[in-house]
Amino acid sequence: MHSDKLDQWRHSHDFTAVHESGERRTSLVLALTAITMVVEIMAGQLWGSMALLADGWHMGTHVAAFAISLFAYRYARRHAGSHRFSFGTGKVSVLGGFASAVALAVVALIMALESVSRLVKPHAIQFDGAILVAVAGLVVNLVCALLLGGHHHHEDGHHHHDHNLRAAYLHVLADAFTSVLAIVALLAGKYAGLTWLDPVMGIVGALVISHWSLGLLRQTSTILLDAEIDNRREKRIRSALEADSGDRVSDLHIWKVGPVDYAVIAALVTHEPGAPDDYKARLEGFTELSHITVEVNRCPGTG
Repeated sequence: MHSDKLDQWRHSHDFTAVHESGERRTSLVLALTAITMVVEIMAGQLWGSMALLADGWHMGTHVAAFAISLFAYRYARRHAGSHRFSFGTGKVSVLGGFASAVALAVVALIMALESVSRLVKPHAIQFDGAILVAVAGLVVNLVCALLLGGHHHHEDGHHHHDHNLRAAYLHVLADAFTSVLAIVALLAGKYAGLTWLDPVMGIVGALVISHWSLGLLRQTSTILLDAEIDNRREKRIRSALEADSGDRVSDLHIWKVGPVDYAVIAALVTHEPGAPDDYKARLEGFTELSHITVEVNRCPGTG
């Protein structure tokens, strides 16, 4: 009988970070990176450069990551209002990042094994063509970094909440780093005869990818498994809820439901229970808490 008055009490469950400009820029960077990846892998195979091949495969992993990011943008936007997702589609991008990290780890292992093989059995390298392609790859990386980095600094202050775009920006910076490694190895091989640097740089590239992959796995897996918020912030939130000396938190759960949004379930015990809104008001300073549920219990034996 109160259905016509329930809207004011309903919570929003849309914790999705969707930025259309970021999606467009990521699409453009995906296209540029994919073209460069194909050229570098073909050139690395043709001219025998493991460093160039490693850079190409590294870019390939980032093409996959950008594709996952675009899928996450579109899927999250399409299903943002769906009631099938208890807390919206905010974790779609996190799941995509986890899948991307697994792919990165596999490619890094393949790159490392191939590089070690070429240290044992060196391949002839055609330096001029390989250097030209590596430099072109670096130029493309810098252009992509400007596309994503300019958005990062100037678009109405919200890009820092877009983990998809932030990950894409870091991918491009890592690509630029491995391109520099490839150029250094090829120049050293051509002018100093240090051909062994080429497969060594392949190993370094594999280590860079592994490091990024492990970091992303740690970050995304904790969110997917609903890990609690860090201890320092949890203590601050607990203290805010216990602002009244007669209130005690008996149960507190805080976990991520989107890129920057947390949900809270808190149970309190008190001699003089107040309204749930009174306790929620104590958490107004914690802007990351987007969905708050409070249970208030009276101490046994009190009137």
